[in-house]
Amino acid sequence: MRRVLLPHDISDDPAPAGGVIRDYAGRSMGTSWSVRLVAAPDAACDHLQNGLQQQLDAIVAEMSHWEAESDLGRFNRAAPDSWQVLPPAFFDVLSYAMEVARASSGAYDPCAGSLVNLWGFGPYGRFDQPDFIAPSPDEIVVARAQLAARPLRLERHGRRALQPGGVQLDLSAVAKGYSVDRLSYYLKTQGFAHHLVEVGGELRGTGLKPDRQPWWVMLEQVTDAGMDELVLALHGLSVATSGDYRRYFELNGKRYSHTIDPRSGMPIANDLASVTVVHPQCMAADAWSTALTVLGSRDGLQLAEQQGLAARFVVREADGSFTEYLSTHLRNMLDE
Repeated sequence: MRRVLLPHDISDDPAPAGGVIRDYAGRSMGTSWSVRLVAAPDAACDHLQNGLQQQLDAIVAEMSHWEAESDLGRFNRAAPDSWQVLPPAFFDVLSYAMEVARASSGAYDPCAGSLVNLWGFGPYGRFDQPDFIAPSPDEIVVARAQLAARPLRLERHGRRALQPGGVQLDLSAVAKGYSVDRLSYYLKTQGFAHHLVEVGGELRGTGLKPDRQPWWVMLEQVTDAGMDELVLALHGLSVATSGDYRRYFELNGKRYSHTIDPRSGMPIANDLASVTVVHPQCMAADAWSTALTVLGSRDGLQLAEQQGLAARFVVREADGSFTEYLSTHLRNMLDE
């Protein structure tokens, strides 16, 4: 059975008369991106491919932990107790990530890059290399202690961040969502208000297609879960999914997820197969899907209710079956 999710607010602003759909695509952040937009038949669009790629390249230059010379890379190498002026976009994304960290009581933490690196999911010492060795309990204790003892500080006036010493920022759970928002904003500034943006499977849709239909997308499914499809009208909304089936490694018969719980320093090992969050901002959907995944189904659903988040939890049961839980905000979007 196919179920339908509808936005609470629907705009009647029509697509351009006689509009046609144009497609653009490329690669960034180690993944693919794509854009579908509605343009008037005579609209000038030749500049959009390069313009969209330049937006993504700028984000990588500021926030990538894979690029040593990015602004983030330089922050991670900065001297202890030094204040660093950050580019406006970098500062805003980091500020939002810290807000989610506080609201989730540390279930998500953009400062926990050292733990991500220890488990082989960072830019070096990768889990898929033959010389990889899983971190010892002592290494995890030291990394967690350092993270707790010298927290990051932000100063909005001047857009400065204090590198207390040893903090390794990792914005991978928020920057991709931000890139979706950034491409959407760019398209609006170019006069293309009706579009669908996708980066690495995370999406944002606004406006309508020429047939006056919204951008319909199916929520990501867990493989072989056997659950009913959920189709979303992506109209002024974004969607992001975090799942334990995406990136992981197996060692001595045990599976280790790429999602690290900063509170324990360990890869998550709870009952969740995936969490999907629907939100007006893709950056928010991205960050919250990660935080809720770390929290697990019970605490995650409770926090989603407190925060008014539209979230879907897919729980892996002991017998191998799957159970779905919807937050109240998402359940209210069901077309029943």
